[in-house]
Amino acid sequence: MLVMTTKSYQKKLDEIIREQGEHRPKLLLHSCCGPCSSAVLEALVKHFEVTLLWYNPNLYPESEFRKRLDTLKELLEKSGLDGTVGLRVEDWAQEDFAEKVRGLENEPEGGRRCEQCFRLRLLKTAEIAAREGFDYFCTTLTVSRFKNAELINRIGEEAAGSFNAAWLPSDFKKRGGEERSQVLSRQYGLYRQNYCGCQYSLWSRENTG
Repeated sequence: MLVMTTKSYQKKLDEIIREQGEHRPKLLLHSCCGPCSSAVLEALVKHFEVTLLWYNPNLYPESEFRKRLDTLKELLEKSGLDGTVGLRVEDWAQEDFAEKVRGLENEPEGGRRCEQCFRLRLLKTAEIAAREGFDYFCTTLTVSRFKNAELINRIGEEAAGSFNAAWLPSDFKKRGGEERSQVLSRQYGLYRQNYCGCQYSLWSRENTG
């Protein structure tokens, strides 16, 4: 099997879009937050019938989970995509995250705890995509320069194999994706969080200033 480098994921996505022509496959897109979703949606809605999945049990505290969900809904409304892009919301399930990262609480940001967090959310996305007949599944996570696109794509491919689903490769930060998300977030007046999401990233942020 061909192993893609981080530079080729977006090219692979381009190939898939080119091959499908005018057809718009059904895509289940895991959303990590409204700001990251802004530029990703802008890039994908022309080519896919998109449903967003809000499954982020890592978010802490619950008030932050609610605030980021409200921001995602605000994005859909202000961008005119409300009613065009579907939204499926999974309840806050902090126990899912706690179980997945048990023993990794003291890992540094970007380490093995984050890897398990990616895996938790992408496995859930793959499961739903397979069960409900989506043509592809994907995540907005790769739009951030702080997220390892190669790792996320590898986990996505593994999740696809676990549930017989189709992973849509991407590296949305390419071609100015992250910068575009910042522009759109300012344009729509979206709340932009200052920590990744879990209690450990929050504590790390507070302790480092």
